Parts: sequence; structure tokens; C-alpha cells
Amino acid sequence: MRRRLALPLAAAILALPAALLTATQASAAPADKPQVLSGFTQESAASYNSWVAARGNQGSWSAYGFDWSTDYCSTSPDNPFGFPFQTPCARHDFGYRNYKAAGTFSANKARIDSAFYADLKRVCSAYSGATKASCDATAWTYYHAVDIFGLTAAVDGKKSVV
Repeated sequence: MRRRLALPLAAAILALPAALLTATQASAAPADKPQVLSGFTQESAASYNSWVAARGNQGSWSAYGFDWSTDYCSTSPDNPFGFPFQTPCARHDFGYRNYKAAGTFSANKARIDSAFYADLKRVCSAYSGATKASCDATAWTYYHAVDIFGLTAAVDGKKSVV
């Protein structure tokens, strides 16, 4: 009786690593994940619009395992002086979190920060006169905060400044 139970049990134990390997392979991110991530984190309006569309339909991108979480502008106001900076801050978080997870944050930080600044300036382009000048100055301040302090915050595992 012991032998009859031992043989199927041993076969099941030997089959377990193969089953785990197959499950791991099935859950692996698509090979183009670095290219898609790069495409979502460029300075262009097309990159920004693609990311906004993808963020609105995250289920379609689930195979990539992207981290879509955000705290928006962290400890800075999301709408300083009424300027809606939440979406640029969310895309900036996306870049920081996903490149950090990929282990390539340092190589991409400057571009992520530049894309953030371009996004902020796009927000400001909706204004004119003194309001636009105020928005542009606020955008410059937000950009320089992440440019200067973003690396330290990301490396230390703390929230980024913006």
C-alpha cells in the first residue's frame, strides 16, 4: 500500500518544477516591454497621449506588469495656483517606478524628468499672459525639484519630491 501511494506522490513532486517553470514563462512580460516603456516616457505629445490612453485602459497592458500607481505630485500640490499638474506628475511616477523596477532608473532619469517638464509646459500652454508666465515659472520649479532631488528620493526608496 505504501508503494502505491509513494510512486504517484514522487511523480507529482518531480512534475512540480516543470509546472512552475511553465507558469513562470506564461507570466513573463512581453519581450518588447523596454521599448513600450520607453515609448510611454518620451518628451513628445504623442508619447504623452499614448500613455494617457494606456492609463485609461490598463487592462490591455496587464501582460507588461507596469506599475500604474501614483501619489501624483507627492508632497507638492497637485494643482499649484490652480494649474492641473496631476497627470504630468502621474506619468512622472510611472517612469520612475517602472524604470526603478527594471533596474535601469539611473540611465533614464534625465529623460523622464525632461518629459515631465515638457508635460508641465503643455499644461501651461493653455494659458496666456501673466497666468502663463506664472504657470511656466511653477513648472520650472517642479522640474528642478525632481531634477535635483528625484534621484536621492528614488534611490533611498522614498517618494520623489514631485
